[in-house]
Amino acid sequence: MKLKIKKLHENAIIPTRATNGSAGMDLYACISEAVTLDAGERKTIPTGISIELPDNGFGAFIFARSGLGIKHGISLSNGVGVIDSDYRGEICVGLINQSNRSYTVNPNDRIAQMVIMPVCIPQIDVTDDLSETQRSSGGFGSTGK
Repeated sequence: MKLKIKKLHENAIIPTRATNGSAGMDLYACISEAVTLDAGERKTIPTGISIELPDNGFGAFIFARSGLGIKHGISLSNGVGVIDSDYRGEICVGLINQSNRSYTVNPNDRIAQMVIMPVCIPQIDVTDDLSETQRSSGGFGSTGK
């Protein structure tokens, strides 16, 4: 599989995998000056790149970097970002500071990771009946004590 990546800004950094075993590619902040997120604040950080996935059987998913979350309380403001196969705009990362201290994102900092995954596109079958299971309609916490 090939992933086409277009640099939209001269100082953009192409996503990289830290090791051969890395599932995700690091995304880098494409900013000209530092951006500070105060406690509880959300900001959108551009990466300076756009991508072209091979077809609609794939999606690009943006996840938080574990080190930023665990050490600094910085995560994605939307949980997981979804880049559809037909999107050609700039990939931007919404960050939120969940800590009680300010955090500064510097130019070229690694801010998130992107994983390319297959997408299952189901045929929808509207029905009046669903099969029964042991759990059935049991909700949150229904399978444990």
